[in-house]
Formats: sequence, C-alpha cells, structure tokens
Amino acid sequence: MRPHLKRWLFLLHRWLGIAACLFFALWFVSGMVMMYIGYPKLTEAERLRHLPVLGAQAAALLAPADALRAAGIDGPLKELRLHGGSAGRASYLALPEGQRRAIAIDALTGEVLQGTSEAQALASARAFAGASMGASTGMHYLGTVNEDAATHSRALDIHRPLHRVQLDDAEGTLLYISDRTAEVVRDATRAERGWNYLGTWLHWLYMFRGNAFDAQWANIVNGLSLAGIAVALSGTVVGLLRWRFAGTYRSGLRTPYPGRAMRWHHTVGLLFALTTLAWIFSGLMSMNPWRLFDAGTPALRSSAWQGGPLRISDDAATPQALIEAAAAPVRELRWLRTAGHSQVLAQPAAGRPQVLDSTSARPIVHQREALLERAAQLIDAPVLYSEWLTAHDLYWYERAEHTMMGGHEKPLPVLRVVFGDAAASWVHIDPHTGQILGRLDRSQRIRRWLFAMLHSWDWLPLLQHRPLWDALMLGLSTGGLLLSATGVLIGVRRLRSKYGPRPSAQGRANG
Repeated sequence: MRPHLKRWLFLLHRWLGIAACLFFALWFVSGMVMMYIGYPKLTEAERLRHLPVLGAQAAALLAPADALRAAGIDGPLKELRLHGGSAGRASYLALPEGQRRAIAIDALTGEVLQGTSEAQALASARAFAGASMGASTGMHYLGTVNEDAATHSRALDIHRPLHRVQLDDAEGTLLYISDRTAEVVRDATRAERGWNYLGTWLHWLYMFRGNAFDAQWANIVNGLSLAGIAVALSGTVVGLLRWRFAGTYRSGLRTPYPGRAMRWHHTVGLLFALTTLAWIFSGLMSMNPWRLFDAGTPALRSSAWQGGPLRISDDAATPQALIEAAAAPVRELRWLRTAGHSQVLAQPAAGRPQVLDSTSARPIVHQREALLERAAQLIDAPVLYSEWLTAHDLYWYERAEHTMMGGHEKPLPVLRVVFGDAAASWVHIDPHTGQILGRLDRSQRIRRWLFAMLHSWDWLPLLQHRPLWDALMLGLSTGGLLLSATGVLIGVRRLRSKYGPRPSAQGRANG
C-alpha cells in the first residue's frame, strides 16, 4: 500500500474510532443485557392469561349484531372480539374494514367507549391483576403519557395517549392502558423498566426518540452504524498491516505497540474483527436502511382468501352458546372471516383456540386440500409446491418472549405454500384456525440471514442447545467489549495528550 494511503487509513481509524468506540462499548454492554431482559411488552400469551373468564354474565350479554347496531356500526368488519378486560366489563372490540382503531362497545348496554376515564383505567388494571388485588387498594393511577421510555413501539400509536396504573405487587408492575379501548396494552415490571435503560433503550439509542430528534432517529442509528463499519474495516486493515506474521519486532512481540492498551487493542481487534463487523453490519440491516428489503411485492389477495367480508347477522350464535360449546373456560371470543368461513375462535387462557362456526357454534375442521385450493388465489402466480411442517426450521421458529423477535407464536403443524411469483413468496397458513400467519418473500428471507442470523445467531442448533448459545454470545460480546473499551481508553489518552493542558515551563523545570 502506498505510504500516503496508509497514513490516511491510520488517521481515519484513529479519529473516527475515538468517537465510535464509545458507542461500540455501549452496544456490547446493552446487547448482553438484552440477551436476558428485553424491551417491555405485553405478549399475546400474557394478555390472554390476564383476561377474566367469560361466562358469569354470558346470558345477559347483547348478541353481537345487537351490540353493533346499538353502536351504529353496520358495515363489514375486519374482526370482532369479546372479552372482559376493557374497563373491567365485558366489551365488544369492533374493527371496521379500512380502519386502524378498534371501537369498544359495552356488551351489556351497547354504549360506545368515548375515551378512557381514570375509573375505567383502574377497572381495567384490576381485571388484569386478578383476584390477588384488593377491591379498592393495591394500585395507583399515574395519569396519562403520550410516549415514554417503555412505549416507543409504533404499534401503540393507535392507543395513545396511554393511561398508567402502578400495581403494588412484588414485581412493581406498571400498566399502560389504551385511551381508545381501555385495554391493557403494555406491562412493565420494575426490573424491566430499570434494565431497559442499560439494555434496549441504550442499544437502540431510544434517547433520540419522543423528542426533538425523533424524526432523525433512524438517520442517527444508520449514520453511526456506517461509521462503525468504517472503523471496523479500517481497523482490520491497519491491524493486519501492523502485525508481524513472520518474525517479530525488536520487543520480541508481533505487535509494534509497547503500551498495554494499544497492545491489547491490536491483538483483540484482530481476534474479534470479524464478529464485531458482523454485529455492526447486521445492526444496520435491522433498520432496513433506505428500504433495501422493501421489494414492492403486491399484497396478498386477502378478499379471495376470506371469500367475502365479515358481517355479523342476526342469526349469529350468542356469546352464551359459543361459550357453552367451548371445551375450556373462555377468555376471549374472536369473530373473523377466513378460508371462506365466518368463524369464532374461543380462546382459553393458554393453548390453541377452539374453532367454532359463527352461526351454529359447531366445531370447524379445515381440510388441507380446501386450504390449498383457496391459497392458490392469494397470488397471481402458480403454486410450485406445499410443505406440511411438523417441526420448526430456519424460517419458522420461535424466540424467547423477552427477545425482540419473541412473543409471537409459531404454531405447529403449519402449511407452507411456495409460489412461483417474481418475489418467490412463501405463505404460512395455520391449518387449525385457517388463518394466514405471514408471508416471506425473497428479500425478507435474505434479511433473516443478514439481520437475525448475524445479529442474534438465530440458528436452531444453537438456540436448541443452550447454554451453548449463551456461552458463545457472551464470549464473543466480551471480546468486542474489550476491543471497544481499550479503544475508548486509547482515545481518551490521545485527546488528553493533544488537547489537554500542557505543563508550564516552571513545571517542566521542576520536573
């Protein structure tokens, strides 16, 4: 390499690294925290566990058509739910077609919820907490917040502002309640809130969210990631150039640096250069920078799959009939249109829902052949083949609830339908409920490798053999942290020597 190019490379790594190594260190520390404590969220399994059992008032509840009529809703619906978690009362949650926000309807009176009050928020919190809480004590209303350190998720936008209720339980749980539907939409224990500042909040630079920097948050993360890639690449080249693969320097070492910090930084940098670069690059990929993974794939033909809109008629089965038809205590009833059927999912506290016909309340069993025949209409392309998955694989797998990609059930068996369209789409269908569970096109599968695999090592042989995964991730993260920490120390010393106060002439003479 030419001397002047080498000098510029050294300078680039030195000065860009002084700024970047601090962020590297923070990312490695927060990444290790996130392995065990994630960003606060309310998973579907948690939500169902905390819903009261439907049944005691079933006979007094309005029929779904009557409740919708009382609320002035007469158009097609995307879905309709009934549970007892909104303001502590049985409520219908109707989501009209083409809308993003559900409408909460009192299932006893047909009255529409017009914004959540303090009393309703406390009632929702009491229903969530269950019988362990007293009738009038054990919780405190903390007012509303639009967004805070535990609620940056864009999925909560349809519920803002959020009412906060602090429970006096052993975990110090803070509940966030929707102003729109009075449902609990997030829970955060004391440990989750505390570790969040050293974990996800720090890792994803959420200090730039919900304030004047909010609009530039993605650009800040992307910019720092690009700078980190430049530092890691230049450092690797510099490290290789300075390392004596044949022979040693006068000191007897293969590194030219006599100082301990520089020597460690050089050696550890070469050992962990590849994994450090992979983590920074995959972190950038997680942001979908410049929409690299948005392939412009046409949407699925959901109307063809549904076989018509969801409309609740007067002959629909009553809540009491549906609850009595279910095999287990029901926490939620959910009406939806799928695979050509209007059906109701009778959901217990845990496990798969029972699938019932919305009119007769009889069980529905979806046949594979019928699902495949209807799936062929989802995309204007031939079906190449289908797979009946009975075990998780590299594209259909679950992560722990607390992780970024965790908390989303990936049920088995599942039907995978592979299409011959330009995007090489895969569609996953739940044969039990007849629902479309998701679509993976070519760009999304590439992102799975560039982000999930490189960043959190989502490789089944590792995930299924913990603590092997933990040992590997912690060991490599510790190496990256040591690389970053020595870089910070070197940077501080460099800045102090260059810009710090210089000793006076008298001081030098006395020295």
